[in-house]
Amino acid sequence: MEIVIIGSGNVATHLAKALRANNITISQIYSRSLESAQNLANIIGSDFTNSVSKISRKADIYFYAITDDALLSIIESIDIPNAIHVHTAGSVDMEIFKNHVNYYGVFYPLQTFSRTKELHFKDVPILIEASDIVTENQLFKIANTVSENCLKANSTQRKQIHLAAVFVCNFTNYMYTVGADLAENSSLSFDILKPLIAETANKINFLTPKDAQTGPATRNDKKIINEHLIMLETEPELQKLYLEISDQIYKMKK
Repeated sequence: MEIVIIGSGNVATHLAKALRANNITISQIYSRSLESAQNLANIIGSDFTNSVSKISRKADIYFYAITDDALLSIIESIDIPNAIHVHTAGSVDMEIFKNHVNYYGVFYPLQTFSRTKELHFKDVPILIEASDIVTENQLFKIANTVSENCLKANSTQRKQIHLAAVFVCNFTNYMYTVGADLAENSSLSFDILKPLIAETANKINFLTPKDAQTGPATRNDKKIINEHLIMLETEPELQKLYLEISDQIYKMKK
């Protein structure tokens, strides 16, 4: 089996490494940036190109790990209808491939990826969807090779879990950024908050998120809340965010 990976960013990098580590042949990396394509190709020992016309036509599966906005245009540019084509996006419908190729699907790794941060791919949940049972079986065969947590999910389910992921990952990380700035304003390091972050994350292994919720908003502690709002007077957008989230937490607990 030969695979071509379209893309060389965070997802493409981790996926390529995981496939290569499990002896799955990646024949080529394509990226609009020749340097990025070459850098990833050098890591996994494959060919590379930045020209759509030079993408190999001999692969069995084409993985698209590119931005959602670029996906349709590149699909329309690659005329290899009888291979399997799959994208790795959370919120893009599988039917984006329809009328362009015969066999297609989704191979969505549910994780946050950064090129410079290694992770254990075996722990990454992979959500699979396919146009037909043969393609589905092929995708599950690959998924089960690189991960110990693979499951079938249709486009509606995948979009919903991607929305959930934005809340628990992207929004939460933004809160870390706000916390880091506030800690810096007090001349203390963000490191002092890391044990709190770790315990908060670990707690949901034992409690539901709702039961694990603590803080002044859960108690409707108006004195503390008002003090915090006064401290944020020079940051009206953060003040508004603090108030809205506190209100949502109070309503949930009530």
